[in-house]
Amino acid sequence: MTVWAVTLGLVATAALVLRWQRPAWYWMTFGVLFAVVRVLARYSSVLDACGLTVPPSRWRLALARMASRPVPEFRAPRILRLWPTRTGLVLRLKLRPGQDAFDFSAASDRLRHSWVMQNVTAREVRSGVVELRMTGYDVLKRVRMPAHAGAGVMRVPVALREDGEVYYRDYRQTPHALNVGATQSGKSVYQRNLVVGLAALDVALVGIDCKQGVELAPLARRFTALADNPDTAAELLGALVGHMEEVYQTIRREQRLSADVPDVEITADIWDLPDRLRPTPIVLLVDEVAELALFATKEEEKRRDRIITSLVRLAQLGRAAGIYLEICGQRFGSELGKGITMLRAQLTARTAHRVNDETSANMAFGDIAPDAVLATIQIRTDRPGTAIAGDSSGGWVRIRTPHLTLRRAVNIANDHAHRTPEIPALSAFRPALPSLVKVPAPAVESASASA
Repeated sequence: MTVWAVTLGLVATAALVLRWQRPAWYWMTFGVLFAVVRVLARYSSVLDACGLTVPPSRWRLALARMASRPVPEFRAPRILRLWPTRTGLVLRLKLRPGQDAFDFSAASDRLRHSWVMQNVTAREVRSGVVELRMTGYDVLKRVRMPAHAGAGVMRVPVALREDGEVYYRDYRQTPHALNVGATQSGKSVYQRNLVVGLAALDVALVGIDCKQGVELAPLARRFTALADNPDTAAELLGALVGHMEEVYQTIRREQRLSADVPDVEITADIWDLPDRLRPTPIVLLVDEVAELALFATKEEEKRRDRIITSLVRLAQLGRAAGIYLEICGQRFGSELGKGITMLRAQLTARTAHRVNDETSANMAFGDIAPDAVLATIQIRTDRPGTAIAGDSSGGWVRIRTPHLTLRRAVNIANDHAHRTPEIPALSAFRPALPSLVKVPAPAVESASASA
């Protein structure tokens, strides 16, 4: 008994230490077993308490009366499958007649408390089937991206979702995006992770950073074009519009709309062009859009109108030409002047970090996902990098970007500097930088290495 007691005590101590220091290890060793037992043992009672059961059918009631048996109990959805993941559990249910997937989404918070899970989200897999994805621990407390996140064509991993999945920025699916957030909210780190992810792809990066380039200039070796003031930004955007028109002429020449051309060879964007003719896709990153929209004189107002008009044209027409927009700012409302709301309407993907007021959150999600507004204003100040990501479909999820130092981002950008493409229309805006010089190792280290 003494040996068993000591062994049990050591196991319990190890479990507590793992739960405090390494929650992921605790989940894979102890937590997943406890969670499966809790979910299966409390399944019927929890769903009944949450109002997710249905009364027995009429024929079952009739059979109970004929056999003089007790009235059948309310029926819970049937479990199709339950399987663990590295961050939680996934429970797939077959709905009973009369149930709706929205009922499970509305009851997700009550399910989280009843099953003692960190988070529960519900989504409809297909008609009559709902999937509950449960998180066993706070995966956003210490963000650790998977070693192989699986980047693709114009698709880069930038953050971790609260359900443990990787959040991707997919430009083919959502071409243009808006990123808002207050100072020290993690907005710049999100943009830094985005640049690092794009650096390894065959894509041209174009930056506009009107804070004298303090955010994007350190990464300039991977940028095809860079503007650090509003005057240069106006000229750069005009050159981009001209490049877009040239790309459309290329697409128009290659459409070949004749009767003998197969449907699959007819194209309306760059991705169906032959590889030898396909122009390099471009991602335009605007660090602070308010600096482009503010003005104090008549001349600055004219410049501002040219800038906003060019941005609106790029947002409306750039997708087919392979030009994608990432617009960042602390606020993005109508007070920035005419054309701003038209530009915002073209930005499908929305990411909102911590904001200072509810109005700023409404600018991002008020017209597409009112529930996300409340989640945005509840982001804590001690969780920089936490954000709410959504799109025009109304769906949203809480994410957090891993911390990436500027030094490491610069090193990665320099490693991929050879991928920086040359675009003739933007050659005048190519950052002029000295060549990289590798510093030789000190003599002491060389001697020790040879020894």
